[in-house]
Amino acid sequence: MSQATRQQAADRVMARADALATISETPDALTRVYLSTQHLQANQLVGQWMSQAGMTVWQDSVGNICGRYEGAQEGAPAVLLGSHLDTVRNAGRYDGMLGVLTAIEVVDSLHQQGRHLAQAIEIVGFCDEEGTRFGITLLGSRGLTGTWPESWLDKCDASGVSVAQAMVQAGLDPARVLLAARNKDDFSAYLELHIEQGPCLEQEQLALGVVEAINGARRLNCRFTGEAGHAGTVPMAHRKDALAAAAEWMVMTESTTQRHGGNLVATVGELRCLPGAVNVIPGEVTLSLDIRGPQDAPLDVLLNELLTQAQAIAARRGLDFSAEEFYRIAATPCDARLQALLGEAVESVQGRTLSLPSGAGHDAIAMAERWPVGMLFVRCKGGVSHHPAESVMAEDVALAIEAFKGAVERLAS
Repeated sequence: MSQATRQQAADRVMARADALATISETPDALTRVYLSTQHLQANQLVGQWMSQAGMTVWQDSVGNICGRYEGAQEGAPAVLLGSHLDTVRNAGRYDGMLGVLTAIEVVDSLHQQGRHLAQAIEIVGFCDEEGTRFGITLLGSRGLTGTWPESWLDKCDASGVSVAQAMVQAGLDPARVLLAARNKDDFSAYLELHIEQGPCLEQEQLALGVVEAINGARRLNCRFTGEAGHAGTVPMAHRKDALAAAAEWMVMTESTTQRHGGNLVATVGELRCLPGAVNVIPGEVTLSLDIRGPQDAPLDVLLNELLTQAQAIAARRGLDFSAEEFYRIAATPCDARLQALLGEAVESVQGRTLSLPSGAGHDAIAMAERWPVGMLFVRCKGGVSHHPAESVMAEDVALAIEAFKGAVERLAS
């Protein structure tokens, strides 16, 4: 691919991202949720672009928009490319969309040359990854993997409309949900290009990076229980200050996580202090703990150490500590062969590659349950995402198209 052709493709991706950004519930903020009028409009537009790239196009029974570019080897499994077309509220225009649009460019370049690789290439624009409307994440990819629980049909949005009702309103049949599921031998691999949604590539002054794993996560509600008292009459040595204990643990959580390294991260994002008066010693503090990492074993070691530290702090101060885990998801390692393939493609266009974990969830989590997955990250300005300021550079997109195309051609040949 010549530099001029590559830049034209990048400019087309940027223009199409702008066009998709106009398909929104509100004119001044990008919001596009599952089975909305805007979702169906976006599917129609993306389907047109797939068709122009020589693909056979259809919308499946859960609302994913799909396209297929035939391969030369009849009966061979296809290489699947994709990402999502839904958004959070007041979103940026590249999260998800960049991956779908770049995949279309890869196929279009083959179509313009009249080339067909040994394996077919399919593209999917997943209908709902974010879970904005119904609170169900990875809904589109779970449709493809056939792991959509029937109970999801009864989930309701803020207006009381159920998934089943929304499907009927969108012209879909809730009884046909399982028809979206694909056979394991339909695909040999799933590749997803996505903005990084973090600052690492920018800090390394690199346009592209290869994802080694999607972080696993543990979330807990924690509680320090001490004894409320008069702020003026209880001496410091006699206090059972729940907030002081929580503060000590929060600082220790930061230093302990840094010491463990290994791309582990820990966050206390919520804190509530009772009774919450300026002249009363805090008697109870509830706080959240969110820890994430690309491997489950080190993540669990860190969690156990943090909880042990909290218990020790509470015991030394004469307090009680309790913690309840309410969310757990395993880390999703990317396929080693696909990592190597993407790494070579990245190195060929920017001189070196970088392996990094994904701190955010992606459709690749669901897809990895059935097929080998690989992910390519593209630098985004300041690491900002899920925000209107989300931004990528056309020059980076041009490199991404070339690297992604190189990896797909090697994989499907």
